[in-house]
Amino acid sequence: MSIRVMLVDDQVLLRTGFRMVLAAQPDMEVVAEAGDGVEALQELRATAVDVVLMDVRMPKLDGVETTRRICADANPPKVLILTTFDLDEYAFSGLKAGASGFMLKDVPPAELLAAIRSVHSGDAVVAPSTTRRLLDRFAPMLPSAGGQPQHKELERLTEREREVMVLVAQGLSNGEIAARLVLSEATVKTHVGRILTKLGLRDRVQVVVLAYETGLVRAGGGGAG
Repeated sequence: MSIRVMLVDDQVLLRTGFRMVLAAQPDMEVVAEAGDGVEALQELRATAVDVVLMDVRMPKLDGVETTRRICADANPPKVLILTTFDLDEYAFSGLKAGASGFMLKDVPPAELLAAIRSVHSGDAVVAPSTTRRLLDRFAPMLPSAGGQPQHKELERLTEREREVMVLVAQGLSNGEIAARLVLSEATVKTHVGRILTKLGLRDRVQVVVLAYETGLVRAGGGGAG
């Protein structure tokens, strides 16, 4: 079954270019397009979509707020934010709004296609280390947690799961976490899965965002004391 993609961008020429790239793939089809957030939300009510390629700077309703509204629905499509500049505030806001990742608009076609497939399969397309650098840069925009983790859901985690969450937020892979904690990689994967389930998160990128928001990890990548 093809991956159903929606293109949301106010630049018609850009949408045309993306559509041509996607149309050449046997496992993808563009099922809807929109020139702004309001139109995108209307289209989504009438069309089944798996992945949304979302521009951020648009008239009427920007991509960040549109992403927030999409991700608030039950069983929403995955959202990939399209941004002009790496590590900008739009990518930051898009991840906080629920996007599964962000891509630069001038990304090579092969990387864009791989990102769509990755997001569709349930993975995030932004490495946690990249997300951490993004959050380090925009940490002053996060609410202050007073130096202590402030999030009731974190109380559901075991001590080991909190350790794993901190290391995920610091950008470590499962293999690196396994080496650090002297665990098997399979055990780390199980811990990560439980963290996602207990906290109601979709992917590792959201783990990183929540770790920063709650003060579990501070700007600079260190764990809270």
